[in-house]
Amino acid sequence: MYRWSELAYDVTGDGTRPEMRMAESSWAWQRQSVSIAGTRYAHGVTVHGSSGVTIDLNRECSSYEALVGVDDLMMKIGKVRFSVLGDGVPLWRSGVVKGGEPAVPVRVDIAGRETVRLVVEPVRPFDKVTLADWAESRFTCT
Repeated sequence: MYRWSELAYDVTGDGTRPEMRMAESSWAWQRQSVSIAGTRYAHGVTVHGSSGVTIDLNRECSSYEALVGVDDLMMKIGKVRFSVLGDGVPLWRSGVVKGGEPAVPVRVDIAGRETVRLVVEPVRPFDKVTLADWAESRFTCT
């Protein structure tokens, strides 16, 4: 199991485990804990409401899991959509997720994929600055 909150970037990694691709990724805040709708999660990654992060898997992986939502630092403001793509193919997309709503569970089969792209899209123009969380985000790999 590989936590996104602990992954290295490709410029510092050794290419043997999942790594974030620096050149094709937005800002990502790897955190020891995040909070969504009053529930604290042990680890996660916070991104802006308009973001995309590419993960090179660098090994055989079977699934990606997370709980997604708007970070409590936003004080119940913000609306975004989350998506997971595997090798450029859409694998999962949330409905609109609003600040203050409980986290939405994500479980995606990524078997046979080389890359995963985790995307957040704003619903309204000012939602681009929303802090969106991928809580307890992890890849199951061999």
